[in-house]
Amino acid sequence: MKTRQDCLALDAADALAPLRQQFDLPEGVIYLDGNSLGARPKAALERARDVVAAEWGTDLIRSWNKAGWFDLPGRLGAKLAPLIGARADEVVVTDSTSVNLFKALTAALRLQSAETNRKVIVTERANFPTDVYIAQGIAAWLDRGYELRLVDSPDDLHAAIDTRTAVVMLTHVNYRTGYQHDMQAVTAHAHAQGALMLWDLAHSAGAVPVDLHAAQADLAVGCTYKYLNGGPGAPAFIWVPQRHQAQFAHPLSGWWGHATPFAMQPEFAPTQGIRRALCGTQPIVSLALVECGLDIFAQTDMAAIRAKSLALTDLFIELVETRCAAHPLTLVTPREHARRGSQVSIAHPHGYAVMQALIERGVIGDYREPHIMRFGFTPLYTRFVDVFDAVETLTDILDHARYDADAQRDAVT
Repeated sequence: MKTRQDCLALDAADALAPLRQQFDLPEGVIYLDGNSLGARPKAALERARDVVAAEWGTDLIRSWNKAGWFDLPGRLGAKLAPLIGARADEVVVTDSTSVNLFKALTAALRLQSAETNRKVIVTERANFPTDVYIAQGIAAWLDRGYELRLVDSPDDLHAAIDTRTAVVMLTHVNYRTGYQHDMQAVTAHAHAQGALMLWDLAHSAGAVPVDLHAAQADLAVGCTYKYLNGGPGAPAFIWVPQRHQAQFAHPLSGWWGHATPFAMQPEFAPTQGIRRALCGTQPIVSLALVECGLDIFAQTDMAAIRAKSLALTDLFIELVETRCAAHPLTLVTPREHARRGSQVSIAHPHGYAVMQALIERGVIGDYREPHIMRFGFTPLYTRFVDVFDAVETLTDILDHARYDADAQRDAVT
């Protein structure tokens, strides 16, 4: 079992360690919740001041041209593209993940509309709830006989995808368990059945290597406020490969997706390329902050990030299972590297109370039903010694029952 000194030595040898200095992390806090909200890049504060004070405050409306506000969704998309195996002209940062998922799913169904027998949307019951809700809403409101087919295990996916399937919609890394799908294999099977493949990369982008082109995926969405460190509620992204762009269309045909938006024509005429995935006026202040996180990724690569992520999660699992073996903890996250994202989920009968005790002691993770404590590991700023100290704190809380089993739930967990 590794000692704290061993962990300090790992940090000293870590090529990614200097990147931690580019984040504003509070003293006395071990932050293991980057899978829910990434830490703030130090550059974000000055960038926000510049947007508000200079670009908005001084240049006012001229900043749509002078500061490049109008082109910001595409410019950010081009910076994000290498992280997901996309081309620079295939991604825009815009709207929320839910809105982008609505666009992508309706577009996929439209692409399949000639196949009259294809009425099934396949996803997991354990998918992030909003993804399921969006699909339910589309099936109900389109009222064209669409059916949502929910599978209870990744093992059931193969049989669930058949010749009636229009779209398979999956989250690459499960938000609760950290289970990672084999993107290439699942996509290939969906295509073999004639279905389109839509991936949600909310827990993948910036955390694990993704190559949408190698997998031959059809559409993808994801958020920027988790591992990409874009800020709370930061705009999401949508990917439409070049091969689908000419046929890509969705019901939210707003003026930013118009071929000539400032002609103010009464009829919608979609623009060419990825900008047709845009809808309305962009939230410039929050959009601008996304660039601060993306600029840090440009200083490394996903192979280095993945190697450290697996080392951090391996260490955490080893220490928890060694130090806390006497307690009723259940590892929920897969041990197999190929099936693991960048988080470790552990169940405990009093998981919520234990997590609250950890947070009070400065170790911040989060909680998901049922009984699951989630710990996210962001290689850009998480240290090996953070892992050791977090497990030390968890061990003390469990060994001495330093938690309130009757703790009242917060509104956000």
